[in-house]
Amino acid sequence: MLIQSITLLSSISFIYYGIMCLFSKKMILEFERFGLTNSQRLLTGALQLLGSVGLLIGLGNALVGLIAAIGLTLLMLLGFFTRLKIRDSLGQSLPSFVFMLLNAYLALSYAGYI
Repeated sequence: MLIQSITLLSSISFIYYGIMCLFSKKMILEFERFGLTNSQRLLTGALQLLGSVGLLIGLGNALVGLIAAIGLTLLMLLGFFTRLKIRDSLGQSLPSFVFMLLNAYLALSYAGYI
């Protein structure tokens, strides 16, 4: 039950942030603040959406869940390093770190099912 709950939380969050990343003016400004390009913003949004779908598929297919969880873990690791690089506050940096840990936990859990 815990794996399913974390999977749903992460997946719903990444669907939301993926859509925001692709279409939100606020996210356009954030990526500019991060020093990243428009292409990087679009890639990030697409990867978030792809990862969220992969997590949902992972509820029935552990290999797909594993791949998605690893991808989202790496994406959030890069996001966390970006936040550190631009010297964001702990409050601004913490969400990427927490989602990195949650998806790493999912990856380890899915690895045990393969």
